[in-house]
Amino acid sequence: MIVALDTQLAVGTATGVGVYERDLAAALRAAGVDVRDLRAPGLDPWRFDRRVWWDQVLLPLQAARSGAMVLHAASGTMPFVRTLPTVVTVHDLAWLRVQGHTRAYARTYFGALQSRAYRTAAAVVCDSQFSAGEYRALIDRDARIEVVHPGVDLRFGGIVRRPDEAPFALVTGTVEARKNLLALVDALPAVPALRVISAGPFTPYADAVRARAAELGVADRIELRGFVTQAELDDLYARAACALVPSRYEGFGYALAEALCAGLPAIASRSSSLIEVAGDDAPLVDPGDAPAWAAAIAALIAGREAAQRRADAVRAAAVARFAWSTAAAAMTAIYRRVAGAQ
Repeated sequence: MIVALDTQLAVGTATGVGVYERDLAAALRAAGVDVRDLRAPGLDPWRFDRRVWWDQVLLPLQAARSGAMVLHAASGTMPFVRTLPTVVTVHDLAWLRVQGHTRAYARTYFGALQSRAYRTAAAVVCDSQFSAGEYRALIDRDARIEVVHPGVDLRFGGIVRRPDEAPFALVTGTVEARKNLLALVDALPAVPALRVISAGPFTPYADAVRARAAELGVADRIELRGFVTQAELDDLYARAACALVPSRYEGFGYALAEALCAGLPAIASRSSSLIEVAGDDAPLVDPGDAPAWAAAIAALIAGREAAQRRADAVRAAAVARFAWSTAAAAMTAIYRRVAGAQ
């Protein structure tokens, strides 16, 4: 089985979707799939014009020349003109739900135009039942959708926990409005013993976070580190008292899944796919209720040993639930169905 896989967002320092592409490629190869990585290393995947050039020109050209039987558009965007049957992963419907503050041309391309393109895919894959429901609500209520949870890197299951005596909470992911970091800033005055460390790239929303922290007098207890290396991130997972995931909208919720696999006590928002990922393994809080966040965090910090025991108890099951081998097997079955239908 030869599959052409879009891995352009794994170029450079990968965040959520780039990590998905990188780890899916490795898992597919481990499962015996011949993966042809499609990417342009010299092209900045984060510039809008470069992204469109990649999606609509370079990607379909590389796919046509790859010798593959199927193209997997794994970045959440797909070419409008294709020579191969195409599987698309729709990670979330954020561009149609919560990105109203972004530029109109970006909303049009990533939202309206891609929604039309999805209807022509040979198969649509969503990362969660939540995202599948969003797809049916916003694009095609009768669509056949395959739900395949992304895997979590096995290294998280091997992290040895050694929490710092002075507690800090870890928040991972892009610092943007839907990630809702302001909720934690508003909660910090009521949790004086805690620091918050954010690891992830900035958007202009970071300025609002810094301004609010200064206004509340907690600027010295919230640290926005930006990109960190894998070694630095693993060290933070080992040393943190807890992970906090206050997002208002997630198509899957890597931050929570990784915390569960790392044995890191976590608190997440009662929203979107986070409810599905958490199950009974992590407490959930209304994303807009800062006093509730403060109370939940304070209770966890006051009972750190008990929280760690609970995290240890669910860790093995989380590692099994989010195994890349499971995701790769499900994706391979989809590729074979699509290729066999031609």
